[in-house]
Amino acid sequence: MDENILVINAGSSSVKFTLFEMETDTVAAHGVIERIGLGGTRLLYENFKGKKIKRGVSVITTGEAIGLMTSVVTDENDGVIRSGAEMSAIGHRVVHGGEKISAPVIVDEQVKHIIRQCYDLAPLHNPHNLNGIESCEKHFPGLVQVAVFDTAFHTTLPEHAYLYGLPYRLYREDGIRRYGFHGTSHQYVSRQAARLLKRPLAELKIITCHLGNGSSITAVDGGKSVDTSMGFTPLEGLIMGTRCGDIDPAICHYLKSRKGLDPDQIYDLLNHQSGIFGLAGIGSSDFRDILGAGQRGNRRAANAISVYAYRVKKYIGAYIAAMGGIDALVFTAGIGENSPVIREMICNGLQEINGLGIILDPEKNAAEIHGTFEIHGDRSRVKIFVIPTDEEKEIARQTRDVLRTHSPT
Repeated sequence: MDENILVINAGSSSVKFTLFEMETDTVAAHGVIERIGLGGTRLLYENFKGKKIKRGVSVITTGEAIGLMTSVVTDENDGVIRSGAEMSAIGHRVVHGGEKISAPVIVDEQVKHIIRQCYDLAPLHNPHNLNGIESCEKHFPGLVQVAVFDTAFHTTLPEHAYLYGLPYRLYREDGIRRYGFHGTSHQYVSRQAARLLKRPLAELKIITCHLGNGSSITAVDGGKSVDTSMGFTPLEGLIMGTRCGDIDPAICHYLKSRKGLDPDQIYDLLNHQSGIFGLAGIGSSDFRDILGAGQRGNRRAANAISVYAYRVKKYIGAYIAAMGGIDALVFTAGIGENSPVIREMICNGLQEINGLGIILDPEKNAAEIHGTFEIHGDRSRVKIFVIPTDEEKEIARQTRDVLRTHSPT
């Protein structure tokens, strides 16, 4: 059987797909069907032959999107395989596995049941993730489906890092604890950092900063997540595009008693009206827009970026203390990879930490380089890397590992 692995990321309004040829570690085809059910739905597709497709499509459900994807990748002219028989498995991104799933797994009825049980913990993600799995089961009957969970990398968190200061029964009965997210990204870039350092991951203390519209930081000690900024939901932690991050929980009571907001309105405010969007007040949550407005003299916009960078810096300092040191600092995702200004703001002032400290090289940091590169100065004991995340590749690799583990000997 060909070792082709298809990776699916089924969201609320899009289905992203990438077909990997694992023997050569190359992408055979990739694409996205976006704005599903919103109007203006379109397919973007490219294969290894250079064929590109960009067209409007009539798709209103995830199942229809999976069907369209199937017809594209198997198309006689534009496809790269003839049928599902040329694939060894499909790997699916699933956001939440709770405490019951700590590693990628072959999907069966029990796994699907656990995904459903976590609907309340990830209502914007898990239902669509499962819909993608079940749609693939229909279009590729008999093909192995593997679920790779965002939360799985963080199941190594020690109890003192994941428990909240709430009555213990709420953890025992309702599973209220820190779970963490972006795990696939944090795992991927920490492995890449170890390769760049030419040292075993098990020997390293790495802080990975996944900075995008959704942002999180993870302390990776010996290859294991030992603390992470997102919590019971992706709302906790850093200030983000529209999410508030860490706040005094009593604010929720204030908003209810003094402002008359109901729980759903408070949830919407904290998730969709806050973050740098709410702080900057320019009508955009795009960091590029807000950074540009700040550079043109908009004080609120400039302050929003400063608040964001300050919060990231605080977490870095806390995780250095938690791990008792640091070997490498990694920036990834949209902001981490593409904003030298914000990277410099974050690193400014860290020079005195940990001996020679974390010393940024301004010229390396400002260089317009796409891909992986280092931005630390010659005197910096701590290495600083910009590493593009590749969650799809990590999902493909974990899917392959699951197949090899379960293949008959």
